[in-house]
Order: sequence, then structure tokens, then C-alpha cells
Amino acid sequence: MIDHLSLSDRSKYACALRASALVENGMKVGLGTGSTAYWLVYHLAERVRSEGLEFVGVPTSKKTREQAQAEGLKLISMDDAGRLDITIDGADEFDQSMNLIKGGGGAHLQEKIVAFGSDRMVVIADETKKVNKLGKFPLPVEVLKFGSASSQKQIEELLIAQNYRDFTVQMRMEKNKPFISDEGNYIFDLNLGEIQNPRKLCVDLNIIPGVVENGLFIDVCKAVVIGYSDGTAKISWKDNVV
Repeated sequence: MIDHLSLSDRSKYACALRASALVENGMKVGLGTGSTAYWLVYHLAERVRSEGLEFVGVPTSKKTREQAQAEGLKLISMDDAGRLDITIDGADEFDQSMNLIKGGGGAHLQEKIVAFGSDRMVVIADETKKVNKLGKFPLPVEVLKFGSASSQKQIEELLIAQNYRDFTVQMRMEKNKPFISDEGNYIFDLNLGEIQNPRKLCVDLNIIPGVVENGLFIDVCKAVVIGYSDGTAKISWKDNVV
């Protein structure tokens, strides 16, 4: 099958296949969202059919839930699951410390809740997602509809106070209308170029009234599985701890 895929999809297929092997019988598994996580759900469904793998999944978006249900996977809610054994999800960027930017698909709120509610979070990505410093990919910030203009202004003031200069804060649009997240909120995309202090920015953004959550994932990822276009994949564990 992989021969018929684009080079990009081969990388996604490969890292998702490698990560799917981390799921064991009886596990509670967070199922990520996005084009790479799509292949994770695909491979897990194949293991269920071919090996009789038994696990329950917690989807991080409506889109992932619909795919998993179509594949016949067993799903439960995050509230019913309690603590998860592992979450496997994609990323828009990751740095050498395995800090992440997520939310290109607009699901970072649920993704962060599920990731931090897991014993381990494993990221699946191709090699183009690895960066020296986070920030080239726009940073998503989910905000309430109520007072969103005020929230935007306070975000801009915060960025100026933290010495960001050439930045933009743009409302995410879809079909000429504001994008609405699964939780019914707006998303602002922060084009920063380079994030100087991801940890501080993550904390300070969430202090702003009206901000629900941002797409910086700090100190939660335990491993990254990088996929390559030749169909191979390599897993690296943070601090060499499996």
C-alpha cells in the first residue's frame, strides 16, 4: 500500500505504524487528531482485526471519533476513562526538548487535556516538523466568543511586553467565516516567527481572561516517532527513558 502514497504520506504512514506497536492489550489510549493521527487509527484498527488487539480509545476531536467509529474501535469519554496509559498524536512543530506546537487542526484544547491526562504522550511526525526553535508555525490560541476582540487586544499587548515585534494575531477563518472549534470557540493564530521563551509565553497567554488554551505543549511529550519517506521510522525517548 505504501508504494501508492505520496512521499509525505509515506512518512506519516511509517511513524504511525511504528507508534501503533506501543499499544498493548487492555490499554486506555488517547487518539490524536490530524493527517498523521489518521494513520494511527488506521493501523490500530488493522491490529484489532488481524491480532485481536483489545483496547479502548479516547478521541481528541469529532473527526477522530468519526473515523474510529467507522473502523469499529471501542471508544470511551475522557471522564469515564480516568488516567490514560498512552496518548499518540501528531505535532505541527517539535524542538530538541520535545516541546510542541499543536492545534493546526483546531483541536489543541482536547488534545492537551488528553495528553496531560496520560502516563505517556508520544508524538508522531515526519522530519520536517523538527525545529531548533518553535514559532515558525503559527501558534493557535483558543478564545471564548464573548469578548474575543478584547482578548485579541490583550494578546497583542502581551506580545509587545515580551518584546515580540514583527507579529500578527489573526482570527482563523474557514469558508469566509470564523473557524469554530469543537468546543464552540474562536481560534487566533499568532505568527511570531520564533518563540523566545515557550514556557513563559504558554503560562502568560492562559492568564488572559477569555483565553481557553494555547497550542504550546511543554514538558508533556515523552517520545517522538519520526517517519521517513522510505517507509522507515525512528523513535527517540526523552532523557532515554522508555
